Amino acid sequence: MKLTKLALGVTVASLSLAACKQEAAKNDGAAATTTGETTTTEVSNDVVYVNADTLLANYDLFKDVKTRLEGKAKKAEADLKSKATAFEREVGQYQQSAQGMSNEQRAVTEQRLARRQQEIANLNQSESNRLMSEESEEQKKIYDKVEAYLKDYSKDKGYKMVLSYSRGNSAILFGDPSLDITQDVLKGLNEAYAKEKEAPKAEAKTEEKKK
Repeated sequence: MKLTKLALGVTVASLSLAACKQEAAKNDGAAATTTGETTTTEVSNDVVYVNADTLLANYDLFKDVKTRLEGKAKKAEADLKSKATAFEREVGQYQQSAQGMSNEQRAVTEQRLARRQQEIANLNQSESNRLMSEESEEQKKIYDKVEAYLKDYSKDKGYKMVLSYSRGNSAILFGDPSLDITQDVLKGLNEAYAKEKEAPKAEAKTEEKKK
């Protein structure tokens, strides 16, 4: 099962394009110097971007979720294949013995096989829906974690907007590499996830010591 890529279009703080063009002129002249008609203004890099492809390919939480969902999908597929194979055997047995049955016996058997066939089809649909629903929920959780992290990260770094770049599926045709914060964000996300994974183990050790 393929986990759909997240659209990491995350905006931070109260944003507008106008907010991205801040004047840094200050009364003390530290940020702006005016001589006659010439004005020099320092503008900080308050808009950065994240490469969504790289982020998802290397975010440990995403990889773990993808592996878990693929495992569930394979198990569901194997169960359905087993039921389908058993049904095919039943059909084959019926075809071999149908001539020796009465009309009533054939009708009863065919009705039973039809119900069985419908049950398998319904199970296939319900399993597909269940896995799709679970995938959607996991995507939302990942999105929420990334968004929450980027909000704190941007507040700390002073960024006003974090854009998402994905090759072939992005409004960003070019971005200066100096504005790419992917690796820094990825490092922070993986460190935070590692701590989350270790938390239950630490709690278990604490409970064990209390006993």
